[in-house]
Amino acid sequence: MTTSNWSKTLKQLKAKPVKLQKYIKHNQPKKRSSGQATAVCKRCGQHRGHNDKYGLDLCRQCFRQIAQNIGFKKYG
Repeated sequence: MTTSNWSKTLKQLKAKPVKLQKYIKHNQPKKRSSGQATAVCKRCGQHRGHNDKYGLDLCRQCFRQIAQNIGFKKYG
């Protein structure tokens, strides 16, 4: 089995269900319990620039867009 082409690999494995299950078991993404990958913006789904403060669960860009609507004021 070759690994140079992803679609070719899956096509070859579909003919062999036992090997396909083993392949999926060992190559699926890890379930994360902490770290940057668990904090996701509830509006756009972005991982970076995430803000948990006040239970908002928004990235900084989405917060900036809707801050006025949810009652925050810009000082300065």
